[in-house]
Amino acid sequence: MASTFLSVSVRPPPRPPSLPLINCRTTTNSSHFASRTQREPPPLTSILQNPNPSPSPPSSLTCALECPHFQSCSGCTHEYNLHHPAIVDEATDFFKALGVSDFTFDSCRLWGWRCRAKLAVRGSSSEPLIGLYEEGTHNIINIPDCKAHHPRINAAVELLKQGIAELNVEPYDEDKGTGELRYVQMAVTTYDTSLPVSQRYQNGKVQVALVWNSRNENSPSSEKLNALANYLWRNGGPRRKINIIHSLWANFQTSTNNIIFGNRWRHLFGGGDFWEHIGGIDVSLAPSSFGQANTKAFDSLLRKLQKYVPYGASVVDLYAGAGVIGLSLAATRKCRSVKCVEVNKESKLSFGKTVERLPVNLDCSISWHQADTSIEPLSWLVGSEVVVVDPPRKGLEPSLVDALRTISSVELNYRLPESPSLKAKDEKRPWILRAKEASMQYKLGPTKEESDSLPQTLIYVSCGWQSFKEDCASLLSGKTWHLDKAHGFNFFPGTQSIEILAVFKRHRGASVKKKKSGKKKRPS
Repeated sequence: MASTFLSVSVRPPPRPPSLPLINCRTTTNSSHFASRTQREPPPLTSILQNPNPSPSPPSSLTCALECPHFQSCSGCTHEYNLHHPAIVDEATDFFKALGVSDFTFDSCRLWGWRCRAKLAVRGSSSEPLIGLYEEGTHNIINIPDCKAHHPRINAAVELLKQGIAELNVEPYDEDKGTGELRYVQMAVTTYDTSLPVSQRYQNGKVQVALVWNSRNENSPSSEKLNALANYLWRNGGPRRKINIIHSLWANFQTSTNNIIFGNRWRHLFGGGDFWEHIGGIDVSLAPSSFGQANTKAFDSLLRKLQKYVPYGASVVDLYAGAGVIGLSLAATRKCRSVKCVEVNKESKLSFGKTVERLPVNLDCSISWHQADTSIEPLSWLVGSEVVVVDPPRKGLEPSLVDALRTISSVELNYRLPESPSLKAKDEKRPWILRAKEASMQYKLGPTKEESDSLPQTLIYVSCGWQSFKEDCASLLSGKTWHLDKAHGFNFFPGTQSIEILAVFKRHRGASVKKKKSGKKKRPS
């Protein structure tokens, strides 16, 4: 299904001035979204019907969820005004109180936006349940007509159910710890260069990761795993008229806790590399990598973020994952250097593959480091003019907040020859040495002398509204930073959630005073 976007600018005259500018992109709910009762597993062609519903202007009615699963499914929390969740008004007032009166909100795609979903598999082989937990329980709710899912995910789920029933695959039983298939991750790639750009999203293909209840591929149930994978590839792979499957992977997990993935992966069918085009670059994502669920919204955020990074700047990207933000800046802003710092070692391989597809004429020093940014955070900030942080929902680590809040008072110390960025050969701290051992270095262009500067711009990407407000208050309390710009993005339509892009600038007078006071002390 392809949604036709409407870009609507809602002008101030009829609206109170405190409300944000909302860029709303929406589509009409069509017969494709009609609920089905007495449902038989439909053929894939019926699931993918009506790819181009006609557009309609946004309103409280046309921006309604109209999902048959809303009352039981925990995925969405409100049905109406998907383009303007109530939290937007709270965010507008919050930023206005901090001097940012031009807060904007991009409502993004309202239906079919989720390109990455982790779903539990329960029930029985004859009646499999694939979906989310009912709120407050471990009861699974089937969501075959989910309005949030990219339609290809719904199609792949239906195909998986048919395979489970036909091959007598036993879904996992949490109480007994028995069964074979525990979870499935569906990830859609919408980047296919063989198609016109306008057709790529609707024709996305699904990377399917089956979480199998065994230690490895040599377990007694491995034959059934291979049979299920063969069934999915045969009925949804490239030899079918409608090719919905990109690749198939197995993950092996026997833990009794709620952790979805185990540490062991196996590639079964299809492309080994999963690519998406985001932020102006080709991005590689392994099934174990973190990836944003809303690809279109993330791309919009990256395009906005890029405007706040000066050309030729040196950048450090903290909580970097596979380095999507940092590498997109390297390519689009011609950065002098980009350091990506991430604690999860699984992101390293994807980072390296993405770097290999960057433009060959980049004049940039690029590196990836496996490290915990809460330990000696100043060692990562030194040498960069722009710091980008994209933390998990809990927000920034307190030690990093303190380092950023007090950065002006330590600026002179980091200009001394003993700076860790300038005398790496004398480094003795084990956490820094471990990070260097796990790092990847790329020199795309002539080697440049390493800078000892400290950030003048802080770009904060937040998925946790409450934690962001707390971090924002802490950063501003130090009188080192002021909030310059703020934008909101609708990463999860149907929920009271908001993704924030906030730009902080260093107070110019703060570091100048420190330098002057330092010079006065030297003669004595």
